[in-house]
Amino acid sequence: MQTAETTPADRQEAQQHSEGRVARAIEYQTARLPSDTFLWAAIGSMAAAALFQLRDEKHLSLFIGQWAAPLLLMGLYNKLVKVAGSDRTQANGSTPAPGYVA
Repeated sequence: MQTAETTPADRQEAQQHSEGRVARAIEYQTARLPSDTFLWAAIGSMAAAALFQLRDEKHLSLFIGQWAAPLLLMGLYNKLVKVAGSDRTQANGSTPAPGYVA
């Protein structure tokens, strides 16, 4: 099993491929949310869509039901940011501030 420690070569490679200010700010904000937030939001949208189907509101049901996939993708992005975001360029493992420039 591999450890989560980074080597100087890993940090140098990450520094060369670092993100811009906007991406870093987005990563900072999304990393603050719990990962299961997006899962529960997706489940909620599917439940709401099912309720609208039962109430015979087909168009609204389809509209809300289509939110599940983007919400799950945002949850995946959230998890990736936490695991391998631009904060991996930090030697101490801290999350960079929104205005941080590598």
